[in-house]
Amino acid sequence: MTTAFAALPDRLRERVPELGIGLDTWTRRMMRWHFDAETGSPFWVARRGKLGFDPVEDIGGFADLDRFGLFDKAELRAANARDLLPRGYRDRPFRVFETGGTTGPPCRIVNVTRLAYDVEIYRTVLEARGVAGGDILAMTPSGPHAYGHFVEGLADSWRGAVHAIDFDPRWVKAALRAGGEADGYTAHLVDQTLALLAAERPSLLFTTSRLLVGLAMRLPRPLHTYGIRAVCTGGTSCTAAEAAFLREEHLVDVEWIDTYGNTLVGHALQADPVAGAPTEAGGTGHSYHLPPPFAVLKVVDASDPWREVEVGRRGRVRATTLLEDLFLPNLLERDSAVRTGPHPWFPWDGVAAVRPFVEPGAADEAVEGVY
Repeated sequence: MTTAFAALPDRLRERVPELGIGLDTWTRRMMRWHFDAETGSPFWVARRGKLGFDPVEDIGGFADLDRFGLFDKAELRAANARDLLPRGYRDRPFRVFETGGTTGPPCRIVNVTRLAYDVEIYRTVLEARGVAGGDILAMTPSGPHAYGHFVEGLADSWRGAVHAIDFDPRWVKAALRAGGEADGYTAHLVDQTLALLAAERPSLLFTTSRLLVGLAMRLPRPLHTYGIRAVCTGGTSCTAAEAAFLREEHLVDVEWIDTYGNTLVGHALQADPVAGAPTEAGGTGHSYHLPPPFAVLKVVDASDPWREVEVGRRGRVRATTLLEDLFLPNLLERDSAVRTGPHPWFPWDGVAAVRPFVEPGAADEAVEGVY
């Protein structure tokens, strides 16, 4: 572990002071913010009297959020975006982001502060790895999707250029649900990316694991010869065989930085294996840690979402997001994972060996496509 990473927890708290606030303290602050008529969103303020408890008075810490029960995404899908904007931010500019629609119709959220937090946290990690700066090739969803906006914000933070492709992940999902294939659209995305690689010398490539595999199969020469110093992936899961193929054949002399997460929960940061410590088989071999107090991942029993599994056991991912512009309690994710303990870089529990969760009898199967 390098000196840069030994100091990473302190550096993160220095750059984003909110990360130094205790989870229970932050939880109480978010209850006051989201359920006060002057600062909360119409979405949550309207629900205060229907909960059967008072979130401002009765939620004393993070564990008490179980009283909200499981969050139903259908409520978010049905909400008007304006009703999601906290009244405390009524005079602030905001953006509307949408999810990729992996498990059904897209969900909308509003962004006021969350993107800035994500950029600052991720930039700090890139600096610790020695790869921050330079221009970016964004092989990422565009339009209403948060991923593309995040990459733009990251490049803006160091005055870099973003070379973006035209990418609508829902096209692939619609084709797959209709019984079609993703190959044609994936080729369209790779064609755009190859043209930019040939014309520019970006330092960083942002994409998904699935698209990185597709790009690697068509690269005429190694990525580092195009000027790429690091590849940053997120979104879809990657199998152990795919990860080994990428590292051994196409990512020589290129740093690979993976994250786990989505639009609703944010970026769980990659922690590399610690020498001498056991690693979980499957996936990329890394663990992923979501920074509290902004969000918390729990790995729970698939048959009992209120019982957290022991470290080293597999279960379903349950996420809670606690931001000023987004509060989502107890959201069951589409993924299963192995619960890991804290890591020296990120001293809180994480997840590893992430793969899609298949719920018995589910009407809507998750369709990952390329994102």
